[in-house]
Amino acid sequence: MEEWFSLHWFKPSTIGSFQWANPYFLWLLLAIPLLFFLKWVFGSHRKNTISLSIDNLKDTTNYISNLRYLIPFFFTLGMAMLIFAMARPQLENTADNNYGSGIDIALAIDISESMTAKDLAPNRLEAAKKIAINFLKKRKQDRVALIAFAGETTSLSPLTTDYEVLTNQLQNLNTSMIKTSGTALGMALASCINKLKDVPGKSKVAILISDGDNSAGSIDPEIALELAKTFGIRVYTIAIGKDSEVEKIDFKIMNLLATGSKGQFFKAGDNAVLQKIFEKIDTLEKTRFEFSGEKSKIDHYYAYLNWSIVFILLSLFLSKSFLGNILED
Repeated sequence: MEEWFSLHWFKPSTIGSFQWANPYFLWLLLAIPLLFFLKWVFGSHRKNTISLSIDNLKDTTNYISNLRYLIPFFFTLGMAMLIFAMARPQLENTADNNYGSGIDIALAIDISESMTAKDLAPNRLEAAKKIAINFLKKRKQDRVALIAFAGETTSLSPLTTDYEVLTNQLQNLNTSMIKTSGTALGMALASCINKLKDVPGKSKVAILISDGDNSAGSIDPEIALELAKTFGIRVYTIAIGKDSEVEKIDFKIMNLLATGSKGQFFKAGDNAVLQKIFEKIDTLEKTRFEFSGEKSKIDHYYAYLNWSIVFILLSLFLSKSFLGNILED
């Protein structure tokens, strides 16, 4: 934004772009010429004038006498700027508008031994890590927290926009980080809720990536679901992996967590589908949470108030100079 002493504030385009908090003060602009008219009516005819008959001083006298208009000119500008300041010119805060589409996301990734299955290339965990990293690359103002889970959970990052740190954390994920075996979906969701529950706003999302049913942990998934609903957290669950004759996967709990919180449940049987799921989540959330609330405004009255002081002081200074004496002639 321009400094207050910039001539930018006098441009018609600038003045026309403002929203006025107190627009009724602008009617006072009409009072300025009225004051000068009343002063002329009641004061100008009372003054006695002396005419000089020296012809060679006529041009010089006219030139100097015209300088007397500088005093009312600056005073008028000062009063106009003061009225602008009282009307409180405002502009919308574009920074708030940009932040309007921001989302708070808690991302929980299963790192149990079953995530080393190779039905996704090179395996389920590596595929999930790669797609999650690509997901981070598209973030701009979204805050993301990272959680890893198996038979228990571990927090890797609080909500942050430091995507470089988050990327490094994702790259370092491996199945040896948690020794307790199993899949604790309830605890994973509870950890996501802990990251998001105290965050103001409505754009709170938990994303759970896992390849199995809840088989461990001290928190029942249904209890975690009720907590998510209480705090207005939408849950997206991604079931990664393929059913086979050797391994049957039960995704009922993952489906329940998603649909019960007004989120969505997805099945990712291959890398391409997994990529499309993250793209769909991105689209859903950006559409759902495009900022539609009241936009904040920034006041710019201070610029006109400062100019008002400058012009009024300048008119007072000139009135005490030789120009002030000309007004008496």
